[in-house]
Amino acid sequence: MDRIFFAIGALSALISVAAGAFGAHGLRTRLGPDMLNVFEIGVRYQMYHALALLAVAWACTRWPHPATTASGVLFIVGTVVFSGSLYVLSLSGIRWLGAVTPFGGVALIAGWGCLAWAAARG
Repeated sequence: MDRIFFAIGALSALISVAAGAFGAHGLRTRLGPDMLNVFEIGVRYQMYHALALLAVAWACTRWPHPATTASGVLFIVGTVVFSGSLYVLSLSGIRWLGAVTPFGGVALIAGWGCLAWAAARG
């Protein structure tokens, strides 16, 4: 699992940098300040959790525990739901997606809890 989480984390970081560049250069004149901010929040949290996946990959080698794996899965799901919903919301204006975003946030929070649990149980 360590290599899988590391690879997904690296790809997520790549996507985050590309999305950030797209937002800064391609969306600045197309989105209002509010929606551009929403997009940038998605980019920021994707990068945070891409780096978190790299930490999970390391933690898998140090503290192999089901909670370590759960944290990686939760970070992936949380990033897709949280950042993904913010990207689609900002680009499409579909407002009901704002109701989906907190579920991604809960998954990210749970991922941090699982990672802490795995380290404590290590």
